[in-house]
Amino acid sequence: MYGLHQQLENMGMEGETFMGKRLLPVILDGYKPLREIVFESMREAILSGILEPGERLMEIQLAEEMGVSRTPVREAIRKLELENFVVMIPRKGAYVAGVSLKDVADVFEIRSALEGLAAGLAAERITEDELEQMEQALFFRVSEVEMDLEQIVKSDTDFHALVYRASRNERLIQILENLREQIQRFRATSLAVPGRNKLAIEEHRMIVEALRSHNSEEAQSLAISHIVTAENVMFETLSLKNEPDKVDQ
Repeated sequence: MYGLHQQLENMGMEGETFMGKRLLPVILDGYKPLREIVFESMREAILSGILEPGERLMEIQLAEEMGVSRTPVREAIRKLELENFVVMIPRKGAYVAGVSLKDVADVFEIRSALEGLAAGLAAERITEDELEQMEQALFFRVSEVEMDLEQIVKSDTDFHALVYRASRNERLIQILENLREQIQRFRATSLAVPGRNKLAIEEHRMIVEALRSHNSEEAQSLAISHIVTAENVMFETLSLKNEPDKVDQ
């Protein structure tokens, strides 16, 4: 893709800037109760990395950011605890649930196999229109240097979804979609690491080149390598916070 290499060169690792994080005010929906809207907003914030693993959830602060009272926030936190997104610590409060090294190993083991398969199939079945969409997505992501983490995660998610769709295997697409929530949390943590966004774009570019040449074996290999690299970033990040024996738990 003409110009992408140069754009990547211009986008130095030290130049990556993530805008300040915050929750947006909730938008009322006549069909949903407020507590459900607040719950979905907070859940998405956890999945996208806006609310980070181990972060304390302060009811007053969250209520102010979303423009609501503390009651729906409190109810949302309780529901998030039931879904294992939040942990309650006696005399300390609510915290975003952490991620163990075993969680990472299990999910990425599945991802590398399934996404490698998807890329290999996509190389055989992808259309020119789909290739154009991927290239446009890459150009947009490179040109928008000052993206916040949520935008970067969405862009990354959209790219992978394009590869899934190009595989033309509906069962495979469904399985990967069912893993979306678990993948999303890890994706946000990985992409928040300085320099990872730039490297991920370059890895995506190489995958697109393999897809364009309809080289199934190369596309599969590059997709697996991309996932393994992201896994290594996750392990390095979490190893700073977790004890070594957590992987065996």
